[in-house]
Amino acid sequence: MSQQINLFNPAFQKQKTNFSLVTMLQLLGVVLAGSLLLYAYAAYQVSALDKLSGQSSRQLNEIQTKMANVSAGFSPQHTNEMLQSELVQLEKKSVETSQLVDALRSGVVGNTSGYSEYMRAFSRQVVPGLWLTGFRMTGDATEISLSGGVITPELVPNYIQKLGSETIMQGKNFSNLQMKPAKDSKYLEFTLYSTPADEVKP
Repeated sequence: MSQQINLFNPAFQKQKTNFSLVTMLQLLGVVLAGSLLLYAYAAYQVSALDKLSGQSSRQLNEIQTKMANVSAGFSPQHTNEMLQSELVQLEKKSVETSQLVDALRSGVVGNTSGYSEYMRAFSRQVVPGLWLTGFRMTGDATEISLSGGVITPELVPNYIQKLGSETIMQGKNFSNLQMKPAKDSKYLEFTLYSTPADEVKP
């Protein structure tokens, strides 16, 4: 009489983990929350600079009134040099503050909306058999690198083409692709590097 014993335990089987849609949505939620905080902080800065600009304008008007009174009581040769110097400094400060407020409002200082639109673009363009494991952006997203895994290498150009249809990715070109087999050789690991459009050689 013999008895067979099954020593296989599914718990010891290596599990393959990929980024799921839920994980991507959670990551997108974190990025959106961060973007809202950045937007609130930028709005606070603009408000503070508006107040500072108003104070500078009031001070400038006060000094101009003093200058007018001094000029009315004395000849131009005896105008108070201290008031004249203070007036010049206040005018310069007022102009600089106004320029800073305009720059913040126009967004030329940098990327005031954060990277949330890039995350939305990545989550919208899904290619079965390809997944992202990380991304990196420098500055106002002038350089982007994406890393991930893919079942077959021909899916990577397909993914790049899909990303190119996103408005936020206009002007971004992925000029460098690195690909290597994963440790278990069941898929390939890839990394994409972008180059700004004005740096792409014809």
